Amino acid sequence: MVTPKHVCVIGAGVSGLAAAKAFSNRGHRVAIVERSSDLGGVWEPARSYPEVQTQSPKELYRYTDRAMPDGYPEWPTGPQVHAYLADYARSFGLDRMLRLDTEVAGMARRADGKPGWTLALKSKDGASTHEDFDFVAVCTGQFNEPRELHCPGEDAFLAQGGQILHSSKYCDPSLAKDRRVVVLGGSKSATDIAVNAVKSGAREVTIVMREPVWRIPYFIGGLVNFKRILYIRAQEEMFPGWGMSAMGRLAHRIAAPLVWANWRGLESLLKAQLKLGRCNMVPKERIEDGVNCSVPIATPGFYPMVADGRINAVFGTFDHYDGDNIVMSGGERVGADVAVLAIGYKLGVPFLPEAYRQKLVDADGQYRLYRLIANPDLPELGFVGFNSSFCTVLCADLAANWLVRYADGQLAKQPTAQQMRDNIEMMLHFKRVERPAAGVYGGLCVAPYHYRHFDELMADIGAKNQKRGGLAGRFQPPDADAYAKFLATAPDYRAA
Repeated sequence: MVTPKHVCVIGAGVSGLAAAKAFSNRGHRVAIVERSSDLGGVWEPARSYPEVQTQSPKELYRYTDRAMPDGYPEWPTGPQVHAYLADYARSFGLDRMLRLDTEVAGMARRADGKPGWTLALKSKDGASTHEDFDFVAVCTGQFNEPRELHCPGEDAFLAQGGQILHSSKYCDPSLAKDRRVVVLGGSKSATDIAVNAVKSGAREVTIVMREPVWRIPYFIGGLVNFKRILYIRAQEEMFPGWGMSAMGRLAHRIAAPLVWANWRGLESLLKAQLKLGRCNMVPKERIEDGVNCSVPIATPGFYPMVADGRINAVFGTFDHYDGDNIVMSGGERVGADVAVLAIGYKLGVPFLPEAYRQKLVDADGQYRLYRLIANPDLPELGFVGFNSSFCTVLCADLAANWLVRYADGQLAKQPTAQQMRDNIEMMLHFKRVERPAAGVYGGLCVAPYHYRHFDELMADIGAKNQKRGGLAGRFQPPDADAYAKFLATAPDYRAA
């Protein structure tokens, strides 16, 4: 027998909706706490910059139980994704669980001695309440709290009419018209905003990044959808994984020349297609050494605009502001009216008590999470959406299905606390020593090991069918419909 729980889901984005549905489907009472005035997380209209669209094709950016509308383009826009999420919430009654404009100000173990947590909740008008929950799912993800960057001279820059804003606040393209726009960052949001500024009539556009990085076009060679090259099991197996046997390591050594040729061929193709040499943007790093969640999609038009001078690319970072100029770390001065900081978001769970944060995050910023979902030393607590990837929605969906079973003790392979700790240590060693690129974003990235991660979750859940077999299965990207069928083969239960 599984006893119904009162569950708090923190965050109403992609991950929060997945967690709320998974727990409510199993008979638990769910409250979704969201500090914003709308659901959607990064796809909330108030947080979306102009012309934003998914990096992943819509077949990879969806829940297992709801496809995106047929009328959507292959790479849906921000408003389309938000509409999809809102429809998902309405269809499954998740909208009735929402508590918008409600922030988690803190949490502590329940004082009555029962399992669970007491959450301090603060409404938009400042009123505070405390509420007990039997289980808490943290679904704030990695794009929650914008990073800040303060440099000497910024007060004077602002006083003489300059503007400094995070990329999440670049919501009105008229902001760029007839002005000198400087974008700091090398992510897709940075290149998207730089291109948008050019299209919006900016007088000058400069993008500042530390160094060139590999970017993947939507169609490699202009013909092949990148999902059919980078998101297939066969390509994933070219990367040495964790916990490899001696035979597995031997096989990788034997195949090393072919694997090397594969990556050099891809690099050559990208250099030619994107004209990286002409743009002076050939990365120094080998592409296979840096494949992770930070590899961005090439914004259409970005490289041509760099090549013809409509976008000026500077390598370095901001050092200080001087009047209406920004001085770079290399000494270059760039005139600016608007500085857009596309520098990402802070990782963290600020409402978690410090003693528990120390159990969750090591000194070097690496997260201690089994399957990137749970920590044995944080009882009645789990994380959904911390298993970041280009298949963000599918990752969150499968993590949510894993977490509810873990919370209910219903995993087919329910781990002991010691098994979880041993696995966490093994994975941390892999990320720190064997593949440092896996340590990006605090180690909360499953790319390029999507299939390996999904296989582990499916096996833990007890799905009788866990993967598509045969040659076709090795050369197909992840399929949400297929995983819906795999989940249907797992043992069923309901809290009562």
